[in-house]
Amino acid sequence: MTRLSVNINKIATLRNARGGNNPNVLAVALDAETFGAQGITVHPRPDERHIRYQDVRDLRPRVTTEFNIEGNPIDSFTQLVLEVVPTQVTLVPDGHDQLTSNHGWDTIENRQFLTDICKTFKDAGIRTSIFVDPDPRMVEGAKVCGADRVELYTEPYASAYATNREAAIAPFIASAEEARRVGLGLNAGHDLSLENLHYYHQQIPWTDEVSIGHALICDALYMGLRETIQQYLKALQ
Repeated sequence: MTRLSVNINKIATLRNARGGNNPNVLAVALDAETFGAQGITVHPRPDERHIRYQDVRDLRPRVTTEFNIEGNPIDSFTQLVLEVVPTQVTLVPDGHDQLTSNHGWDTIENRQFLTDICKTFKDAGIRTSIFVDPDPRMVEGAKVCGADRVELYTEPYASAYATNREAAIAPFIASAEEARRVGLGLNAGHDLSLENLHYYHQQIPWTDEVSIGHALICDALYMGLRETIQQYLKALQ
């Protein structure tokens, strides 16, 4: 079964636009779980432009499904993750001023750093996933670094889906097969939507988890959060 983890960053973005606590990030996370989400994802950045570090602390004792924290393992992020001990940490090579994630790790060039940080988190009992581009070499490199899973960066698939979905999915199938060959768990995320999710899952049904935020929250503006989550779950059947 492929789990649906709802990324609630955009809820925090809306809250931060006016100050206060409306919409309530914690309440939305708990509602998402009630409506069928099998995980909650947050991606705190150093400038706290959406999810704040305190949000992570507030969410941890209340989230009852899998809790996934994404981010660049700078010192403050690492200390936060070790403090709250989520189900999973996903290592993403974001720059401090980056609008959104736009590439995966080079697991060969950054092998020593990733090996050290994977050990730090795994020693704390936290499943560790490395965000990578759809390249079997990067997947194999993640295994060497000691990761438990990889998360495939799916924006290139989403961008090319409407033009040629067979060509768009091909490098992801190759990378997913490499993950299975070397014994890594498999996640996927970035720009997955109701338009392209079902086909992705058909081609790579052994995906453990998809993390979806922007498209899902946009759909919820029209369909409501409950119905939207149900539609995403159907796309994963």
